[in-house]
Amino acid sequence: MTKSLYQKVGIASLILMASVFLSRVIGLFREMAIAYAGGARGDVDAYQIAFVIPEILNHIVASGFLSVTFIPIFSGYLTTDREAEGWKVFSVIMNSFGLMLILFIGISMLFAPELISLTAPGIQDPILLNKAVRMTRIILPAQFFFFTGGMFTAAQFAKESFSLPALAPLVYNICIIAGGMALGPILKMEGFSWGVLAGSFLGNFAIQYRGARKVGMQYWPVVNFTHPDFLAYVRLTLPLMVGLTMSFSTEFFLKFFGSYLPEGSIACLNYGLRIMFILVGLLGQAIGTASFPFMARLAAENRIPEMNQLLDSTLKYLSLIIPFSIWLIILRHEVVAVLFERGRFDAAATNQTAGVLLYLMIGAFAFAAQTVVVRGYYAVQNTLFPAIYSTIGVLISIPFYVLGMKFMGAAGVALAISVSAVLQVVLLYALWNRRSHNTDCRDVFRGYAKMILLSIPIGLALEALRRGLLQWMPEKGLSANLLICCITGLFFLVLLGFSGFLFNIREITGTYRRLTQKAI
Repeated sequence: MTKSLYQKVGIASLILMASVFLSRVIGLFREMAIAYAGGARGDVDAYQIAFVIPEILNHIVASGFLSVTFIPIFSGYLTTDREAEGWKVFSVIMNSFGLMLILFIGISMLFAPELISLTAPGIQDPILLNKAVRMTRIILPAQFFFFTGGMFTAAQFAKESFSLPALAPLVYNICIIAGGMALGPILKMEGFSWGVLAGSFLGNFAIQYRGARKVGMQYWPVVNFTHPDFLAYVRLTLPLMVGLTMSFSTEFFLKFFGSYLPEGSIACLNYGLRIMFILVGLLGQAIGTASFPFMARLAAENRIPEMNQLLDSTLKYLSLIIPFSIWLIILRHEVVAVLFERGRFDAAATNQTAGVLLYLMIGAFAFAAQTVVVRGYYAVQNTLFPAIYSTIGVLISIPFYVLGMKFMGAAGVALAISVSAVLQVVLLYALWNRRSHNTDCRDVFRGYAKMILLSIPIGLALEALRRGLLQWMPEKGLSANLLICCITGLFFLVLLGFSGFLFNIREITGTYRRLTQKAI
């Protein structure tokens, strides 16, 4: 793979990593605002349940996969100097699916009570059900803005323009916070729902429309359900519509099984999941999204060995998430307390959220790796294979959800989420290597095994330090928890760097050298 391509991936990764980092930070403030306003109580459960039907619609039209299904089709036109034809296909796909989505949104709004009773059957309180129905109807129209905005974003990615797409999650989260803070005193959790609708329009639609126009978007008001490339897009997207992907199954099962647990369980599971996703998003999501256009181009040019090289090197880098996960596991109580313990979020909610965070962090590396592995399939326009085997992995994990819920409560659901993620990513990567004849995959597995072994003594040292600090500090509170996090964090970074240089782990040493060079 050429040096210029590495540089392009690096620049794109930096832009998107900055976006993901900022969006995760703002998203964290969003969760802090929700925790302050609603704590870990039934109103927050109703707010989270209100996303179930919209998420199903989002999944049906594969809004979250537009970058990986549309880019290969559009890139084919760009590489053969037929850009105008590519924009016509863009218009056909957006108009045709957009009309279907509007129809689905209308039906879902009409039958929202019945649909929520099916997707969250454990909720029996009529007051909570009514709140969930009302907020569902507010959030549903946002799916149209997510879909059309996703088309605008995919076009910008295909043209290797990343700046304005990077703004979408930032604006979205800011609007949710603003809606909750401005309308919360009057509408309570419903205020956050109006923020979701406003954020989807501004961040995902309006700004991305401007970005698409800047890269030369041409639009035709045409609908053609028989266009060859529309049918090709359907062929690519259909497996994603009917398959149970990792992100969709996680969000759905969290709320489905969480609805049978005591009030506030869904809220605590969601808080823990958002903390985990900060780490996953910063590494996995940003790098996976940035590398995909280049994977797609290598695949289009039939340079599969080079694409495997890019995929494997990215996966090995993502193994760094393992020691960071250990650090969060050790400090789970302090981290949750620092982030959320204020307002209506009390010490009991901290303990419950910290308990589920422990089990969620076990699967953090799998969530990060999955964002890269599936893009190998998508780059060669194979969406059927990962959809089938992701669904198999999800179905295999259902007994873990049932048993976990029965014997461990919310913590058991969290453990099932991690088990499901690990099953899916290991299965998909092993099958990818077999299909693409990737013989260098052993280095990736060895790298992850080495990182796990390295993380165990680091975790033990961090736990010993944490206990010593707790004994040394007579008073517990925000300042004490924050100080513990800072001291153990610095010790962790030093210990990780020392271990990396001692055992010559390139993913650690290379990262530290790059950070040192940038600091100098």
